[in-house]
Amino acid sequence: MLLAVLGVFLPVLPSVPFVLLAAACFARGSQRFHGWLLEHHITGPIVRDWYRHRSLPPGIKGWAFFLMTVSFGSSIYFVPALWLKLLLAVLGATLALLLWRIPVRAR
Repeated sequence: MLLAVLGVFLPVLPSVPFVLLAAACFARGSQRFHGWLLEHHITGPIVRDWYRHRSLPPGIKGWAFFLMTVSFGSSIYFVPALWLKLLLAVLGATLALLLWRIPVRAR
């Protein structure tokens, strides 16, 4: 959950995958924390929606690609070291590929 909270403030770090990972870990390790996560006003709808559909709502994938492009593009532009630019490009491409594979549910 700490990484999910950091992802709210850091442009390259995504929040939702860490919330879903925390939910999966809490489901196996702590019913109390899992229940808290499901009932929380911010994380609850995200986790319940993923459990129910295992897909993204329409329009979210395009928005996510746009935000990733802006975030990674600006980071690559401002980072001075070439090796770090390449690392960010590979990380962005990997995340884009993973996002591409997540299904979008019908309207």
